[in-house]
Amino acid sequence: MPLRIVQKDITTMAVDAIVNAANKSLLGGGGVDGAIHRAAGPELLRECRTLGGCRTGQAKLTGGYRLSAKYVIHTVGPVWRDGSRGERELLISAYRSSLELALAHRCESVAFPLISSGAYGYPKDQALKVAVDTIGEFLLAHDMTVYLVIFDRAAYTIGEQRFADITAYIDDHYAAARIDDREECRWRPLAAPRALAAGMPAEESPVPPPCASAPPGLDEALRKLDESFSQMLLRKIDERGITDAQCYKKANIDRKLFSKIRSDVRYRPSKPTAMAFAVALELPLEEARELLEKAGFAFSHASKFDIIVEYFIARGNYNVFEINEALFAFDQSLLGG
Repeated sequence: MPLRIVQKDITTMAVDAIVNAANKSLLGGGGVDGAIHRAAGPELLRECRTLGGCRTGQAKLTGGYRLSAKYVIHTVGPVWRDGSRGERELLISAYRSSLELALAHRCESVAFPLISSGAYGYPKDQALKVAVDTIGEFLLAHDMTVYLVIFDRAAYTIGEQRFADITAYIDDHYAAARIDDREECRWRPLAAPRALAAGMPAEESPVPPPCASAPPGLDEALRKLDESFSQMLLRKIDERGITDAQCYKKANIDRKLFSKIRSDVRYRPSKPTAMAFAVALELPLEEARELLEKAGFAFSHASKFDIIVEYFIARGNYNVFEINEALFAFDQSLLGG
């Protein structure tokens, strides 16, 4: 998956490069900076002394030494004051400079901390939005796997209003679905005996279909086979007038996985992958449900994952990276391959 949000210690990430939220001197400090220097060993500090520091919003590269990563990209994020002194632009620049440096050194995988969100005081929800938006924009133009590494889930936060809105949406739909399911399955088995007691033939009693209907016969099932997931996906891409690359990048899917789907007409994706393509194609809910059905899945109000994705689709927000922010906040699987 091109952008993944993970909860780990960044110093243990086995990637081509990890990004260090450094200070201007590049000579080490507290937080992530200190942890990276300790894990890399004294050789890292010796090389940093030759670099002559780094300006805010810029980045410089060193070896990884004792780290699992080949390189360390040191970038300096802004100190938060009041948000009116160019903090956002400098933070965007810190991410872009780091990504461009990784690209120049042919890095295929990079791990970032949430820059400036610690001692530098950048509000965490705003820092997260800048990170996801900037990395997401970069990945639409380049093939790279980027990890946004959260050390402590308690330090991770999306916007308070969005969190509250999604929570309310989940509460309205998730709880109702569970109650409906319990009520239907509680009275359905009793309906036929009650009808018989009243002298009404069971087949004439007003009973809806059972909770789990009997599977269709093989002949009927085979007759229903038509367009596969792969075929429908490729058709929708053509109808939208976008390229394959535009689609899989918007879906947060890597090129290799998309190639498998394209080459195998009967490929069965995972639900997060199928849902990601529905988002990338900007399908309305009914069409998204149809695409999911081709993969053997359905939207369910008994699933928080489904309800959160539905929340965004219903509001016309098809930004897969923003959706993944919310899914991570609610401890759900992320969209992508």
